[in-house]
Amino acid sequence: MKALPPALKRRIDELDERAEIRIGWAQLALIIFFGSAYAFLPRAEGSAGFNFVPYALGGYAVFTVLRLGLAYRRRLGTSLIVASIVFDVALLTAIIFSYHVQYDEPAAFVLKSPTALYFFLFIALRALRFDPSFLILTGALAVVSWVSLVVYAIFFDPDFAGITRNYVEYTNGSKVLVGAELDKIIVISATTFLLAYVLMRSRALLVSAVRDHVIAGNLSRFFAPEIARNVGEQEPAELVSGVATTRDIAALFIDIRGFTAMAEALPPSDVMALLTGYQNAMATVIARFNGHIDKYLGDGILATFGAVEASPSCAADALHAAFGVYDAIDMLNEEMQGEGRALHLRVGCAVAAGPALVGVVGGADRLEHTVIGVPVNLAAKLEDTNRVEGTAGLTTRATLKLAKRQGFVPPHRLEPRRNRQVAGLSDRVDLIVLKDASESSETAPITALSPR
Repeated sequence: MKALPPALKRRIDELDERAEIRIGWAQLALIIFFGSAYAFLPRAEGSAGFNFVPYALGGYAVFTVLRLGLAYRRRLGTSLIVASIVFDVALLTAIIFSYHVQYDEPAAFVLKSPTALYFFLFIALRALRFDPSFLILTGALAVVSWVSLVVYAIFFDPDFAGITRNYVEYTNGSKVLVGAELDKIIVISATTFLLAYVLMRSRALLVSAVRDHVIAGNLSRFFAPEIARNVGEQEPAELVSGVATTRDIAALFIDIRGFTAMAEALPPSDVMALLTGYQNAMATVIARFNGHIDKYLGDGILATFGAVEASPSCAADALHAAFGVYDAIDMLNEEMQGEGRALHLRVGCAVAAGPALVGVVGGADRLEHTVIGVPVNLAAKLEDTNRVEGTAGLTTRATLKLAKRQGFVPPHRLEPRRNRQVAGLSDRVDLIVLKDASESSETAPITALSPR
Protein backbone atom coordinates (compact mmCIF):
# COMPACT_ATOMS: atom_id res chain seq x y z
CA MET A 1 0.00 0.00 0.00
CA LYS A 2 1.30 3.43 -0.92
CA ALA A 3 2.45 5.47 2.06
CA LEU A 4 0.19 8.37 2.97
CA PRO A 5 1.52 11.95 2.75
CA PRO A 6 2.61 13.24 6.19
CA ALA A 7 -0.20 15.80 6.49
CA LEU A 8 -2.81 13.19 5.61
CA LYS A 9 -1.32 10.62 7.97
CA ARG A 10 -1.28 13.12 10.84
CA ARG A 11 -4.97 13.87 10.30
CA ILE A 12 -5.94 10.19 10.24
CA ASP A 13 -3.78 9.53 13.31
CA GLU A 14 -5.70 12.29 15.11
CA LEU A 15 -9.00 10.61 14.21
CA ASP A 16 -7.67 7.26 15.46
CA GLU A 17 -6.56 8.86 18.72
CA ARG A 18 -10.06 10.27 19.23
CA ALA A 19 -11.49 6.82 18.46
CA GLU A 20 -9.35 5.30 21.23
CA ILE A 21 -10.80 7.85 23.65
CA ARG A 22 -14.33 6.89 22.59
CA ILE A 23 -13.48 3.21 23.01
CA GLY A 24 -12.16 3.91 26.50
CA TRP A 25 -15.32 5.77 27.50
CA ALA A 26 -17.49 3.01 26.04
CA GLN A 27 -15.62 0.38 28.06
CA LEU A 28 -15.87 2.48 31.21
CA ALA A 29 -19.62 2.93 30.69
CA LEU A 30 -20.01 -0.82 30.30
CA ILE A 31 -18.07 -1.47 33.50
CA ILE A 32 -20.23 1.01 35.42
CA PHE A 33 -23.39 -0.58 34.02
CA PHE A 34 -22.40 -4.17 34.76
CA GLY A 35 -20.89 -3.27 38.11
CA SER A 36 -24.15 -1.59 39.11
CA ALA A 37 -26.17 -4.54 37.83
CA TYR A 38 -23.96 -6.98 39.72
CA ALA A 39 -24.25 -4.97 42.93
CA PHE A 40 -27.99 -4.22 42.93
CA LEU A 41 -29.78 -6.82 40.80
CA PRO A 42 -30.51 -10.45 41.80
CA ARG A 43 -27.85 -12.81 40.48
CA ALA A 44 -27.04 -16.48 40.48
CA GLU A 45 -23.93 -17.29 42.47
CA GLY A 46 -22.22 -20.53 43.21
CA SER A 47 -20.90 -21.27 46.65
CA ALA A 48 -18.53 -24.10 45.92
CA GLY A 49 -15.61 -22.04 44.72
CA PHE A 50 -14.03 -18.59 44.51
CA ASN A 51 -16.18 -15.84 42.94
CA PHE A 52 -13.84 -14.17 40.47
CA VAL A 53 -16.33 -11.69 38.94
CA PRO A 54 -16.29 -8.72 41.41
CA TYR A 55 -12.49 -8.71 41.52
CA ALA A 56 -12.30 -8.91 37.75
CA LEU A 57 -14.70 -5.99 37.34
CA GLY A 58 -12.76 -3.90 39.87
CA GLY A 59 -9.40 -4.64 38.27
CA TYR A 60 -10.79 -3.99 34.80
CA ALA A 61 -12.21 -0.66 35.95
CA VAL A 62 -8.76 0.44 37.17
CA PHE A 63 -7.17 -0.76 33.93
CA THR A 64 -9.75 1.08 31.81
CA VAL A 65 -9.27 4.36 33.68
CA LEU A 66 -5.49 4.12 33.20
CA ARG A 67 -5.99 3.29 29.53
CA LEU A 68 -8.36 6.24 29.07
CA GLY A 69 -5.82 8.57 30.72
CA LEU A 70 -3.11 7.39 28.33
CA ALA A 71 -5.50 7.91 25.40
CA TYR A 72 -6.12 11.52 26.43
CA ARG A 73 -2.37 12.09 26.77
CA ARG A 74 -1.85 10.55 23.32
CA ARG A 75 0.53 7.98 24.72
CA LEU A 76 -1.50 4.94 23.77
CA GLY A 77 0.83 3.52 21.13
CA THR A 78 0.38 0.36 19.08
CA SER A 79 2.03 -1.91 21.65
CA LEU A 80 -0.22 -0.61 24.44
CA ILE A 81 -3.34 -1.01 22.29
CA VAL A 82 -2.35 -4.60 21.49
CA ALA A 83 -1.70 -5.23 25.20
CA SER A 84 -5.10 -3.73 26.00
CA ILE A 85 -6.85 -6.03 23.51
CA VAL A 86 -5.04 -9.07 24.88
CA PHE A 87 -6.02 -8.04 28.41
CA ASP A 88 -9.68 -7.54 27.40
CA VAL A 89 -10.00 -10.97 25.80
CA ALA A 90 -7.93 -12.75 28.47
CA LEU A 91 -9.99 -11.24 31.29
CA LEU A 92 -13.28 -12.21 29.65
CA THR A 93 -11.97 -15.74 29.06
CA ALA A 94 -10.85 -15.95 32.70
CA ILE A 95 -14.30 -14.86 33.90
CA ILE A 96 -15.98 -17.49 31.74
CA PHE A 97 -13.55 -20.17 32.92
CA SER A 98 -14.06 -19.16 36.56
CA TYR A 99 -17.66 -20.37 36.41
CA HIS A 100 -16.26 -23.92 36.20
CA VAL A 101 -14.71 -23.41 39.65
CA GLN A 102 -17.36 -21.15 41.13
CA TYR A 103 -20.26 -23.53 40.45
CA ASP A 104 -18.20 -26.74 40.86
CA GLU A 105 -19.28 -28.05 37.49
CA PRO A 106 -17.38 -29.78 34.67
CA ALA A 107 -15.49 -27.40 32.37
CA ALA A 108 -17.99 -28.09 29.59
CA PHE A 109 -20.49 -26.16 31.72
CA VAL A 110 -18.80 -22.85 30.79
CA LEU A 111 -19.31 -23.46 27.05
CA LYS A 112 -23.00 -22.65 27.55
CA SER A 113 -22.27 -19.38 29.36
CA PRO A 114 -24.04 -16.31 27.86
CA THR A 115 -21.01 -14.28 28.94
CA ALA A 116 -19.39 -15.46 25.68
CA LEU A 117 -21.56 -12.90 23.88
CA TYR A 118 -19.28 -10.18 25.22
CA PHE A 119 -16.63 -11.33 22.75
CA PHE A 120 -18.82 -9.71 20.09
CA LEU A 121 -18.98 -6.54 22.15
CA PHE A 122 -15.17 -6.27 22.31
CA ILE A 123 -14.97 -6.91 18.56
CA ALA A 124 -17.61 -4.25 17.86
CA LEU A 125 -15.81 -1.70 20.05
CA ARG A 126 -12.76 -2.10 17.84
CA ALA A 127 -14.89 -1.02 14.88
CA LEU A 128 -14.98 2.48 16.38
CA ARG A 129 -11.45 2.91 15.10
CA PHE A 130 -10.86 2.88 11.35
CA ASP A 131 -8.15 0.25 11.61
CA PRO A 132 -9.16 -3.31 10.69
CA SER A 133 -5.92 -4.79 12.05
CA PHE A 134 -6.94 -4.27 15.69
CA LEU A 135 -10.43 -5.62 14.99
CA ILE A 136 -8.96 -8.74 13.33
CA LEU A 137 -6.62 -9.20 16.30
CA THR A 138 -9.57 -9.03 18.72
CA GLY A 139 -11.59 -11.53 16.69
CA ALA A 140 -8.62 -13.89 16.31
CA LEU A 141 -7.93 -13.80 20.06
CA ALA A 142 -11.62 -14.47 20.75
CA VAL A 143 -11.51 -17.54 18.48
CA VAL A 144 -8.29 -18.77 20.10
CA SER A 145 -9.79 -18.26 23.57
CA TRP A 146 -12.95 -20.18 22.76
CA VAL A 147 -11.00 -22.99 21.11
CA SER A 148 -8.85 -23.15 24.26
CA LEU A 149 -11.93 -23.49 26.46
CA VAL A 150 -13.29 -26.26 24.23
CA VAL A 151 -9.95 -28.09 24.16
CA TYR A 152 -9.60 -27.85 27.93
CA ALA A 153 -13.14 -29.11 28.48
CA ILE A 154 -12.59 -32.14 26.21
CA PHE A 155 -8.98 -33.13 26.86
CA PHE A 156 -7.91 -31.78 30.24
CA ASP A 157 -10.94 -31.78 32.51
CA PRO A 158 -10.99 -34.92 34.70
CA ASP A 159 -14.78 -34.52 35.03
CA PHE A 160 -15.37 -34.55 31.26
CA ALA A 161 -18.77 -36.15 30.59
CA GLY A 162 -18.12 -36.96 26.92
CA ILE A 163 -19.08 -35.77 23.46
CA THR A 164 -22.64 -35.99 22.23
CA ARG A 165 -24.49 -35.44 19.00
CA ASN A 166 -27.79 -35.09 20.80
CA TYR A 167 -28.84 -31.45 21.22
CA VAL A 168 -31.08 -32.27 24.22
CA GLU A 169 -28.22 -33.97 26.05
CA TYR A 170 -26.03 -30.99 25.23
CA THR A 171 -28.45 -28.39 26.60
CA ASN A 172 -29.51 -30.36 29.68
CA GLY A 173 -26.19 -31.89 30.67
CA SER A 174 -22.45 -31.39 30.68
CA LYS A 175 -21.61 -33.13 27.45
CA VAL A 176 -19.99 -31.25 24.56
CA LEU A 177 -21.72 -30.83 21.20
CA VAL A 178 -18.79 -30.23 18.84
CA GLY A 179 -21.04 -28.85 16.10
CA ALA A 180 -22.40 -26.18 18.45
CA GLU A 181 -18.88 -25.08 19.39
CA LEU A 182 -17.90 -24.98 15.72
CA ASP A 183 -20.94 -22.78 15.07
CA LYS A 184 -19.75 -20.33 17.72
CA ILE A 185 -16.25 -20.24 16.28
CA ILE A 186 -17.61 -19.77 12.74
CA VAL A 187 -19.91 -16.93 13.85
CA ILE A 188 -17.11 -15.13 15.72
CA SER A 189 -14.80 -15.54 12.70
CA ALA A 190 -17.45 -14.45 10.19
CA THR A 191 -18.42 -11.43 12.28
CA THR A 192 -14.77 -10.43 12.51
CA PHE A 193 -14.25 -10.88 8.75
CA LEU A 194 -17.36 -8.93 7.78
CA LEU A 195 -16.62 -6.04 10.15
CA ALA A 196 -12.99 -5.98 8.99
CA TYR A 197 -14.15 -5.82 5.37
CA VAL A 198 -16.53 -2.96 6.17
CA LEU A 199 -13.75 -1.16 8.06
CA MET A 200 -11.35 -1.53 5.13
CA ARG A 201 -13.91 0.04 2.80
CA SER A 202 -14.70 2.71 5.38
CA ARG A 203 -11.01 3.47 5.87
CA ALA A 204 -10.59 3.91 2.12
CA LEU A 205 -13.48 6.38 2.15
CA LEU A 206 -12.00 8.07 5.24
CA VAL A 207 -8.61 8.48 3.56
CA SER A 208 -10.31 9.93 0.48
CA ALA A 209 -12.44 12.30 2.57
CA VAL A 210 -9.51 13.44 4.71
CA ARG A 211 -7.37 13.90 1.59
CA ASP A 212 -10.10 16.10 0.07
CA HIS A 213 -10.38 18.01 3.36
CA VAL A 214 -6.62 18.62 3.49
CA ILE A 215 -6.60 19.68 -0.18
CA ALA A 216 -9.53 22.03 0.42
CA GLY A 217 -7.73 23.47 3.45
CA ASN A 218 -4.60 24.05 1.40
CA LEU A 219 -6.59 25.55 -1.47
CA SER A 220 -8.30 27.94 0.93
CA ARG A 221 -4.88 29.51 1.47
CA PHE A 222 -4.73 30.30 -2.25
CA PHE A 223 -8.37 31.33 -2.60
CA ALA A 224 -10.90 32.98 -0.34
CA PRO A 225 -12.36 30.31 2.00
CA GLU A 226 -15.84 31.12 0.69
CA ILE A 227 -14.70 30.45 -2.88
CA ALA A 228 -13.09 27.16 -1.90
CA ARG A 229 -16.25 26.16 -0.01
CA ASN A 230 -18.55 27.10 -2.88
CA VAL A 231 -16.41 25.26 -5.40
CA GLY A 232 -16.36 22.18 -3.17
CA GLU A 233 -20.16 22.17 -2.86
CA GLN A 234 -20.85 22.53 -6.59
CA GLU A 235 -21.32 19.69 -9.03
CA PRO A 236 -18.59 19.35 -11.71
CA ALA A 237 -21.17 20.18 -14.38
CA GLU A 238 -21.79 23.54 -12.68
CA LEU A 239 -18.11 24.53 -12.82
CA VAL A 240 -18.01 25.71 -16.39
CA SER A 241 -16.41 28.75 -17.95
CA GLY A 242 -18.65 31.62 -18.96
CA VAL A 243 -21.15 31.39 -16.08
CA ALA A 244 -21.32 34.71 -14.25
CA THR A 245 -23.53 36.82 -12.00
CA THR A 246 -23.94 40.59 -12.06
CA ARG A 247 -23.35 42.02 -8.60
CA ASP A 248 -22.57 45.39 -6.99
CA ILE A 249 -18.98 45.25 -5.80
CA ALA A 250 -16.10 47.51 -4.81
CA ALA A 251 -12.48 47.06 -5.85
CA LEU A 252 -9.41 48.19 -3.92
CA PHE A 253 -5.98 48.40 -5.55
CA ILE A 254 -2.88 48.70 -3.36
CA ASP A 255 0.65 49.23 -4.68
CA ILE A 256 4.05 49.85 -3.04
CA ARG A 257 5.78 52.98 -4.26
CA GLY A 258 9.34 52.49 -5.53
CA PHE A 259 9.27 48.74 -5.09
CA THR A 260 11.39 48.02 -8.17
CA ALA A 261 14.25 50.10 -6.78
CA MET A 262 13.92 48.35 -3.42
CA ALA A 263 14.00 44.91 -5.03
CA GLU A 264 17.14 45.78 -6.98
CA ALA A 265 18.93 47.08 -3.88
CA LEU A 266 18.07 44.22 -1.53
CA PRO A 267 19.01 40.52 -1.42
CA PRO A 268 16.20 38.22 -2.67
CA SER A 269 15.58 36.81 0.81
CA ASP A 270 15.09 40.33 2.20
CA VAL A 271 12.74 41.20 -0.64
CA MET A 272 10.61 38.16 0.17
CA ALA A 273 10.68 39.02 3.88
CA LEU A 274 9.48 42.52 3.06
CA LEU A 275 6.69 41.25 0.78
CA THR A 276 5.57 38.68 3.34
CA GLY A 277 5.26 41.23 6.13
CA TYR A 278 3.49 43.69 3.84
CA GLN A 279 1.07 41.14 2.41
CA ASN A 280 0.22 39.73 5.83
CA ALA A 281 -0.56 43.23 7.09
CA MET A 282 -2.72 44.02 4.05
CA ALA A 283 -4.56 40.68 4.21
CA THR A 284 -5.46 41.32 7.86
CA VAL A 285 -6.90 44.76 7.08
CA ILE A 286 -8.84 43.56 4.04
CA ALA A 287 -10.36 40.64 5.94
CA ARG A 288 -11.29 42.92 8.84
CA PHE A 289 -13.55 44.89 6.50
CA ASN A 290 -15.14 41.86 4.81
CA GLY A 291 -12.93 41.96 1.75
CA HIS A 292 -11.21 39.17 -0.15
CA ILE A 293 -7.90 39.25 -1.93
CA ASP A 294 -8.54 38.52 -5.59
CA LYS A 295 -4.93 38.61 -6.77
CA TYR A 296 -1.41 39.30 -5.59
CA LEU A 297 0.28 41.29 -8.36
CA GLY A 298 3.88 41.25 -7.16
CA ASP A 299 3.92 44.23 -4.82
CA GLY A 300 0.37 45.09 -5.84
CA ILE A 301 -2.86 43.70 -4.40
CA LEU A 302 -6.35 43.60 -5.88
CA ALA A 303 -9.04 43.14 -3.24
CA THR A 304 -12.78 42.93 -3.82
CA PHE A 305 -15.71 43.63 -1.52
CA GLY A 306 -19.09 42.05 -2.17
CA ALA A 307 -17.81 39.86 -5.00
CA VAL A 308 -17.51 36.51 -3.27
CA GLU A 309 -20.67 37.12 -1.25
CA ALA A 310 -23.15 39.91 -1.95
CA SER A 311 -22.75 42.82 0.48
CA PRO A 312 -24.95 45.89 1.09
CA SER A 313 -21.88 47.83 2.34
CA CYS A 314 -19.23 46.95 -0.24
CA ALA A 315 -18.24 50.55 -1.06
CA ALA A 316 -18.13 51.60 2.61
CA ASP A 317 -16.09 48.51 3.48
CA ALA A 318 -13.60 49.20 0.68
CA LEU A 319 -13.04 52.81 1.80
CA HIS A 320 -12.71 51.74 5.44
CA ALA A 321 -10.13 49.21 4.28
CA ALA A 322 -8.22 51.87 2.31
CA PHE A 323 -7.78 54.01 5.40
CA GLY A 324 -6.97 50.87 7.38
CA VAL A 325 -4.18 50.18 4.88
CA TYR A 326 -2.51 53.51 5.69
CA ASP A 327 -2.66 52.79 9.42
CA ALA A 328 -1.27 49.28 8.88
CA ILE A 329 1.61 50.62 6.77
CA ASP A 330 2.46 53.15 9.50
CA MET A 331 2.56 50.33 12.07
CA LEU A 332 4.68 48.19 9.76
CA ASN A 333 7.13 51.05 9.29
CA GLU A 334 7.37 51.54 13.05
CA GLU A 335 8.08 47.81 13.51
CA MET A 336 10.83 47.86 10.89
CA GLN A 337 12.33 50.98 12.41
CA GLY A 338 12.32 49.33 15.83
CA GLU A 339 14.11 46.32 14.33
CA GLY A 340 16.76 48.56 12.81
CA ARG A 341 15.64 48.19 9.21
CA ALA A 342 16.58 51.25 7.20
CA LEU A 343 13.42 51.22 5.12
CA HIS A 344 10.17 53.14 4.95
CA LEU A 345 7.24 51.91 2.89
CA ARG A 346 4.79 54.11 1.04
CA VAL A 347 1.70 52.79 -0.74
CA GLY A 348 -0.87 54.04 -3.17
CA CYS A 349 -4.53 53.03 -3.00
CA ALA A 350 -7.57 53.41 -5.21
CA VAL A 351 -11.20 52.43 -4.68
CA ALA A 352 -14.05 52.17 -7.18
CA ALA A 353 -17.52 50.67 -6.83
CA GLY A 354 -20.30 49.61 -9.17
CA PRO A 355 -21.84 46.60 -10.92
CA ALA A 356 -19.52 43.86 -12.16
CA LEU A 357 -19.60 40.30 -13.46
CA VAL A 358 -18.58 37.67 -10.91
CA GLY A 359 -17.99 34.17 -12.20
CA VAL A 360 -15.72 31.54 -13.69
CA VAL A 361 -13.41 32.00 -16.67
CA GLY A 362 -10.83 29.79 -18.32
CA GLY A 363 -10.52 26.65 -20.39
CA ALA A 364 -11.73 23.11 -19.85
CA ASP A 365 -8.80 22.14 -17.62
CA ARG A 366 -7.96 25.46 -15.94
CA LEU A 367 -10.67 27.61 -14.38
CA GLU A 368 -10.43 30.76 -12.29
CA HIS A 369 -12.92 32.67 -10.20
CA THR A 370 -12.71 36.30 -11.22
CA VAL A 371 -14.37 39.70 -11.24
CA ILE A 372 -14.81 41.57 -14.52
CA GLY A 373 -16.22 45.04 -14.88
CA VAL A 374 -15.90 48.78 -14.57
CA PRO A 375 -15.03 48.92 -10.82
CA VAL A 376 -11.92 46.75 -11.26
CA ASN A 377 -10.71 48.60 -14.36
CA LEU A 378 -11.45 52.01 -12.87
CA ALA A 379 -9.68 51.21 -9.58
CA ALA A 380 -6.59 50.13 -11.54
CA LYS A 381 -6.63 53.35 -13.57
CA LEU A 382 -7.17 55.47 -10.47
CA GLU A 383 -4.17 53.87 -8.80
CA ASP A 384 -2.04 54.86 -11.80
CA THR A 385 -3.57 58.36 -11.64
CA ASN A 386 -2.18 58.74 -8.09
CA ARG A 387 1.23 59.39 -9.65
CA VAL A 388 -0.18 62.07 -11.96
CA GLU A 389 -2.20 63.77 -9.22
CA GLY A 390 0.56 63.53 -6.61
CA THR A 391 -1.70 61.56 -4.28
CA ALA A 392 -1.48 58.33 -2.26
CA GLY A 393 -5.15 57.46 -2.50
CA LEU A 394 -8.04 58.20 -4.86
CA THR A 395 -11.68 57.32 -5.36
CA THR A 396 -14.52 58.85 -7.35
CA ARG A 397 -17.29 61.13 -6.17
CA ALA A 398 -19.86 58.48 -7.17
CA THR A 399 -18.10 55.80 -5.08
CA LEU A 400 -17.88 58.14 -2.07
CA LYS A 401 -21.58 59.03 -2.32
CA LEU A 402 -22.49 55.35 -2.47
CA ALA A 403 -20.22 54.57 0.49
CA LYS A 404 -21.80 57.35 2.56
CA ARG A 405 -25.25 55.93 1.84
CA GLN A 406 -23.90 52.64 3.15
CA GLY A 407 -22.75 54.22 6.40
CA PHE A 408 -19.21 55.36 5.62
CA VAL A 409 -17.99 58.38 7.59
CA PRO A 410 -14.68 59.84 6.37
CA PRO A 411 -12.02 60.15 9.10
CA HIS A 412 -11.27 63.70 7.91
CA ARG A 413 -12.35 66.16 5.27
CA LEU A 414 -11.64 64.70 1.84
CA GLU A 415 -10.38 66.96 -0.94
CA PRO A 416 -12.44 66.88 -4.16
CA ARG A 417 -10.76 67.37 -7.55
CA ARG A 418 -13.38 68.00 -10.18
CA ASN A 419 -13.37 67.23 -13.86
CA ARG A 420 -10.03 65.41 -13.95
CA GLN A 421 -8.64 63.43 -16.82
CA VAL A 422 -7.92 59.76 -16.07
CA ALA A 423 -5.75 57.91 -18.56
CA GLY A 424 -7.76 55.30 -20.42
CA LEU A 425 -11.14 57.01 -19.84
CA SER A 426 -12.83 59.13 -22.48
CA ASP A 427 -14.88 61.17 -20.01
CA ARG A 428 -13.50 63.30 -17.23
CA VAL A 429 -14.11 62.18 -13.65
CA ASP A 430 -14.68 63.93 -10.34
CA LEU A 431 -12.00 62.55 -8.04
CA ILE A 432 -11.80 62.41 -4.26
CA VAL A 433 -8.36 62.42 -2.61
CA LEU A 434 -8.14 59.87 0.19
CA LYS A 435 -4.56 60.74 1.07
CA ASP A 436 -2.11 63.24 -0.36
CA ALA A 437 1.34 62.00 -1.27
CA SER A 438 2.90 64.79 0.80
CA GLU A 439 1.43 63.19 3.92
CA SER A 440 3.67 60.14 3.42
CA SER A 441 7.36 60.24 4.21
CA GLU A 442 9.82 59.66 1.45
CA THR A 443 11.53 56.32 1.26
CA ALA A 444 14.54 56.22 3.56
CA PRO A 445 17.90 54.98 2.25
CA ILE A 446 17.81 51.24 1.72
CA THR A 447 20.59 49.31 3.39
CA ALA A 448 19.31 46.01 4.75
CA LEU A 449 16.21 44.47 6.16
CA SER A 450 18.06 42.50 8.81
CA PRO A 451 18.21 43.90 12.36
CA ARG A 452 21.41 45.69 13.16
